[in-house]
Amino acid sequence: MPTSPENAVEVRISRKKPAFSVSPRFHLYLKDYEREQDFRLRYEDLLSWSEAVALEDHHGGDSLWEMLIYPPPVREELEDNLKRLYCLLKMAGDMSAVRHLFVERIDFCHFANSQPFRIKVVNQYNDNHDYFYIKKADASRVAGLELEHLLSPNNINFLVQGSTLVEEHIVGLPGDVFLQDYFQRPGINRARIAKEFVKFNERCFVRLLGDMRSYNYVMDVTMDFDEEQYRVRATDFDQQSYEGDIRVYLPQFHKENKPIVDVVWEILTLDTIRQYQIEERSLMARRAKGDWGRINDLLDVMEHGEFSNPEKTAQLAAGLAHFHKNDDFRACRSMGELVRLNLEVTLELKENL
Repeated sequence: MPTSPENAVEVRISRKKPAFSVSPRFHLYLKDYEREQDFRLRYEDLLSWSEAVALEDHHGGDSLWEMLIYPPPVREELEDNLKRLYCLLKMAGDMSAVRHLFVERIDFCHFANSQPFRIKVVNQYNDNHDYFYIKKADASRVAGLELEHLLSPNNINFLVQGSTLVEEHIVGLPGDVFLQDYFQRPGINRARIAKEFVKFNERCFVRLLGDMRSYNYVMDVTMDFDEEQYRVRATDFDQQSYEGDIRVYLPQFHKENKPIVDVVWEILTLDTIRQYQIEERSLMARRAKGDWGRINDLLDVMEHGEFSNPEKTAQLAAGLAHFHKNDDFRACRSMGELVRLNLEVTLELKENL
């Protein structure tokens, strides 16, 4: 976190990011690494609902989600296909669980760029439930998911077929809810939270994942024998290397994260912050070196695909050149090239590959 709160300036993010189609080259990559699967259901099949009922959050406010009601024949066919799709996503195509699963609810959110459907699947034997999502396959989001899987501590399970994207649910407490309802509770380990936020900030910047405002990530809390452990997990990947402002890729600059940023500067020294940054870069470098063939293939797709526009690409190239004091960034002509060079420079990869 190179900038203290006194010098921080609020960043602006494009009101509506355009969707970029998954190119044929990208589809080949996804097929090679078993992300492309053949399934019957398409995003458009879920659009034929007859009624929608607004869902409230735990405080009685608007959750921005609607529960959908379908005509009985449509619902029956959807449920069968959704259960099979869940088994394909979670059980590698083993359909033995289909007979004891049922779809309790199908929800829809108009607010998000990806216009997602959220599917609630329940096990009849024990009432355990799970969620998964069906979205429009935006190239930015798919690339962001794949980079998260390859470079972060978190594995991500998703599938693509044509223009349809299927994602597993990422478990955790939404960041905005955590900051509002839990962050000020007595006994919470703010030092550990501050450490994790520094590491999350670093992960986002190194792989150029933008717009990590508090409602675009979750806080995953794990009980330990000593005290709770915390991990910040991104849930929204639409802004993978799209914006031109370098600050968009540093969660510390988003005003929604100010409560946790203030605690970072209150509790941690600059030397400690740098230590955590180095720790996180070292871990990312190990992951990158261990799977560089696949990462290289993904970056090749990104270099030849559309993920932003020339103006934003040039702006980010200039910002990274200034930040790293490295004019090689100015020669980059695509967001994919910038992601590659930023990985090579920050993780010191080039001389080791």
